[in-house]
Amino acid sequence: MASPAQLASLEGQQYLVLRPTEAVAAEYQALQRDTLAALDTSVTFPHTGHITLRGFAESERREELLAAIRTWAARQHPITVTADAVDTFPAPWQIVILRLARTDSLVSAYAALTDLLVETDFRRLGELDLGDWTFHLSVVYGKTLDARAWDELDRAARRPLPALPTEIITEAELVWYQDGIEHAEVIPLGRP
Repeated sequence: MASPAQLASLEGQQYLVLRPTEAVAAEYQALQRDTLAALDTSVTFPHTGHITLRGFAESERREELLAAIRTWAARQHPITVTADAVDTFPAPWQIVILRLARTDSLVSAYAALTDLLVETDFRRLGELDLGDWTFHLSVVYGKTLDARAWDELDRAARRPLPALPTEIITEAELVWYQDGIEHAEVIPLGRP
Protein backbone atom coordinates (compact mmCIF):
# COMPACT_ATOMS: atom_id res chain seq x y z
CA MET A 1 0.00 0.00 0.00
CA ALA A 2 1.22 3.47 -0.73
CA SER A 3 -1.36 6.02 0.42
CA PRO A 4 -1.08 7.34 3.99
CA ALA A 5 -4.81 6.68 4.56
CA GLN A 6 -4.49 3.04 3.47
CA LEU A 7 -1.38 2.57 5.60
CA ALA A 8 -3.10 4.10 8.63
CA SER A 9 -6.10 1.79 8.20
CA LEU A 10 -3.77 -1.24 8.29
CA GLU A 11 -1.64 -0.16 11.28
CA GLY A 12 -0.89 -3.08 13.61
CA GLN A 13 -2.07 -5.73 11.14
CA GLN A 14 -0.17 -8.55 9.46
CA TYR A 15 -1.04 -10.51 6.32
CA LEU A 16 0.26 -13.76 4.90
CA VAL A 17 0.23 -13.36 1.12
CA LEU A 18 1.39 -14.97 -2.07
CA ARG A 19 2.69 -12.69 -4.82
CA PRO A 20 2.35 -13.91 -8.38
CA THR A 21 5.23 -12.81 -10.63
CA GLU A 22 4.56 -14.46 -13.99
CA ALA A 23 1.42 -15.20 -16.06
CA VAL A 24 -1.11 -14.44 -13.31
CA ALA A 25 0.78 -11.24 -12.44
CA ALA A 26 0.72 -10.13 -16.09
CA GLU A 27 -3.05 -10.73 -16.31
CA TYR A 28 -3.56 -8.84 -13.04
CA GLN A 29 -1.46 -5.85 -14.12
CA ALA A 30 -3.28 -5.54 -17.46
CA LEU A 31 -6.66 -5.85 -15.76
CA GLN A 32 -5.82 -3.23 -13.14
CA ARG A 33 -4.43 -0.83 -15.77
CA ASP A 34 -7.52 -1.18 -17.98
CA THR A 35 -9.95 -0.91 -15.06
CA LEU A 36 -8.33 2.24 -13.71
CA ALA A 37 -8.23 3.80 -17.19
CA ALA A 38 -11.96 3.19 -17.66
CA LEU A 39 -12.96 4.96 -14.43
CA ASP A 40 -13.86 8.65 -14.35
CA THR A 41 -13.16 8.89 -10.64
CA SER A 42 -10.32 7.96 -8.38
CA VAL A 43 -10.41 4.73 -6.41
CA THR A 44 -7.85 3.03 -4.21
CA PHE A 45 -6.06 -0.11 -5.29
CA PRO A 46 -3.26 -2.43 -4.19
CA HIS A 47 0.13 -1.31 -5.46
CA THR A 48 1.12 -4.95 -6.11
CA GLY A 49 -0.94 -8.02 -6.82
CA HIS A 50 -1.26 -10.40 -3.91
CA ILE A 51 -3.30 -13.36 -2.76
CA THR A 52 -4.15 -13.02 0.92
CA LEU A 53 -4.18 -16.32 2.80
CA ARG A 54 -4.75 -14.82 6.26
CA GLY A 55 -4.89 -11.56 8.15
CA PHE A 56 -3.75 -11.14 11.74
CA ALA A 57 -3.82 -8.55 14.51
CA GLU A 58 -0.69 -9.54 16.41
CA SER A 59 1.57 -6.51 16.53
CA GLU A 60 2.92 -7.51 19.96
CA ARG A 61 3.60 -11.14 18.92
CA ARG A 62 4.82 -10.68 15.37
CA GLU A 63 7.97 -12.79 15.93
CA GLU A 64 5.90 -15.64 17.37
CA LEU A 65 3.51 -15.38 14.42
CA LEU A 66 6.43 -15.36 11.99
CA ALA A 67 7.84 -18.52 13.60
CA ALA A 68 4.50 -20.31 13.13
CA ILE A 69 4.29 -19.18 9.50
CA ARG A 70 7.84 -20.35 8.86
CA THR A 71 6.82 -23.79 10.20
CA TRP A 72 3.88 -23.87 7.78
CA ALA A 73 6.05 -22.68 4.88
CA ALA A 74 8.77 -25.27 5.51
CA ARG A 75 6.17 -28.03 5.12
CA GLN A 76 4.44 -26.41 2.15
CA HIS A 77 5.10 -27.43 -1.45
CA PRO A 78 5.06 -24.76 -4.19
CA ILE A 79 1.54 -23.53 -4.93
CA THR A 80 -0.09 -23.53 -8.37
CA VAL A 81 -2.38 -20.55 -8.99
CA THR A 82 -4.68 -20.17 -11.99
CA ALA A 83 -6.76 -17.09 -12.76
CA ASP A 84 -10.16 -18.12 -14.11
CA ALA A 85 -12.36 -14.99 -14.12
CA VAL A 86 -12.76 -11.30 -13.43
CA ASP A 87 -15.37 -11.02 -10.72
CA THR A 88 -16.51 -8.68 -7.96
CA PHE A 89 -17.33 -8.62 -4.29
CA PRO A 90 -20.62 -6.70 -4.12
CA ALA A 91 -21.64 -3.88 -1.79
CA PRO A 92 -20.72 -3.14 0.89
CA TRP A 93 -17.17 -4.16 -0.20
CA GLN A 94 -17.35 -3.15 -3.88
CA ILE A 95 -14.09 -4.73 -5.01
CA VAL A 96 -13.14 -5.85 -8.51
CA ILE A 97 -11.14 -9.07 -8.26
CA LEU A 98 -9.15 -11.46 -10.38
CA ARG A 99 -10.68 -14.72 -9.16
CA LEU A 100 -8.51 -17.81 -8.85
CA ALA A 101 -9.42 -21.42 -9.48
CA ARG A 102 -9.42 -23.70 -6.45
CA THR A 103 -6.30 -25.65 -7.48
CA ASP A 104 -5.40 -28.64 -5.33
CA SER A 105 -2.20 -27.04 -4.09
CA LEU A 106 -3.87 -23.71 -3.23
CA VAL A 107 -6.70 -25.40 -1.34
CA SER A 108 -4.22 -27.69 0.41
CA ALA A 109 -2.02 -24.74 1.44
CA TYR A 110 -5.01 -22.90 2.93
CA ALA A 111 -6.18 -26.06 4.75
CA ALA A 112 -2.70 -26.78 6.14
CA LEU A 113 -2.43 -23.20 7.38
CA THR A 114 -5.85 -23.53 9.04
CA ASP A 115 -4.75 -26.75 10.75
CA LEU A 116 -1.63 -25.06 12.11
CA LEU A 117 -3.53 -21.97 13.30
CA VAL A 118 -6.20 -23.97 15.12
CA GLU A 119 -3.55 -24.87 17.67
CA THR A 120 -2.75 -21.19 18.36
CA ASP A 121 -4.53 -18.23 19.89
CA PHE A 122 -3.40 -15.75 17.21
CA ARG A 123 -6.07 -13.13 16.51
CA ARG A 124 -7.13 -13.63 12.90
CA LEU A 125 -8.92 -11.03 10.77
CA GLY A 126 -11.81 -11.87 8.49
CA GLU A 127 -11.09 -15.57 8.54
CA LEU A 128 -13.51 -17.79 6.64
CA ASP A 129 -13.84 -21.54 6.36
CA LEU A 130 -12.12 -23.05 3.36
CA GLY A 131 -15.45 -23.75 1.63
CA ASP A 132 -16.46 -20.07 1.94
CA TRP A 133 -13.13 -18.52 0.90
CA THR A 134 -12.80 -17.01 -2.57
CA PHE A 135 -9.17 -17.08 -3.67
CA HIS A 136 -8.46 -13.83 -5.49
CA LEU A 137 -6.32 -10.79 -6.13
CA SER A 138 -8.07 -7.47 -5.41
CA VAL A 139 -7.81 -5.21 -8.46
CA VAL A 140 -9.55 -1.99 -7.37
CA TYR A 141 -11.46 -0.97 -4.26
CA GLY A 142 -14.68 0.71 -5.40
CA LYS A 143 -16.19 1.42 -1.99
CA THR A 144 -16.12 5.17 -2.66
CA LEU A 145 -18.16 4.81 -5.87
CA ASP A 146 -21.84 5.75 -5.75
CA ALA A 147 -24.38 3.02 -6.50
CA ARG A 148 -24.74 3.90 -10.20
CA ALA A 149 -20.99 4.02 -10.84
CA TRP A 150 -20.46 0.75 -8.96
CA ASP A 151 -23.27 -0.99 -10.90
CA GLU A 152 -21.67 0.07 -14.17
CA LEU A 153 -18.23 -1.11 -13.08
CA ASP A 154 -19.64 -4.36 -11.70
CA ARG A 155 -21.43 -5.18 -14.98
CA ALA A 156 -18.44 -4.23 -17.14
CA ALA A 157 -15.91 -6.12 -15.04
CA ARG A 158 -17.37 -9.62 -14.59
CA ARG A 159 -16.29 -12.16 -17.19
CA PRO A 160 -14.55 -15.53 -17.55
CA LEU A 161 -10.98 -15.61 -18.79
CA PRO A 162 -10.66 -17.55 -22.06
CA ALA A 163 -6.98 -18.25 -21.44
CA LEU A 164 -6.32 -19.47 -17.92
CA PRO A 165 -3.02 -17.90 -16.85
CA THR A 166 -1.22 -20.22 -14.46
CA GLU A 167 1.97 -20.04 -12.49
CA ILE A 168 3.72 -21.77 -9.62
CA ILE A 169 4.52 -19.72 -6.51
CA THR A 170 7.55 -20.81 -4.48
CA GLU A 171 7.48 -18.30 -1.63
CA ALA A 172 5.07 -16.63 0.74
CA GLU A 173 5.37 -13.21 2.32
CA LEU A 174 4.41 -11.93 5.74
CA VAL A 175 3.51 -8.27 5.38
CA TRP A 176 2.99 -6.05 8.41
CA TYR A 177 2.13 -2.42 8.98
CA GLN A 178 3.92 -0.48 11.68
CA ASP A 179 4.48 3.24 12.20
CA GLY A 180 2.86 4.07 8.86
CA ILE A 181 5.23 1.82 6.89
CA GLU A 182 4.66 -1.48 5.09
CA HIS A 183 7.24 -4.12 6.03
CA ALA A 184 7.65 -7.62 4.60
CA GLU A 185 9.60 -10.81 5.00
CA VAL A 186 9.78 -13.33 2.16
CA ILE A 187 9.58 -16.96 3.27
CA PRO A 188 10.53 -19.75 0.83
CA LEU A 189 8.13 -22.67 0.57
CA GLY A 190 9.36 -26.21 1.20
CA ARG A 191 12.64 -25.33 2.88
CA PRO A 192 13.31 -25.89 6.60
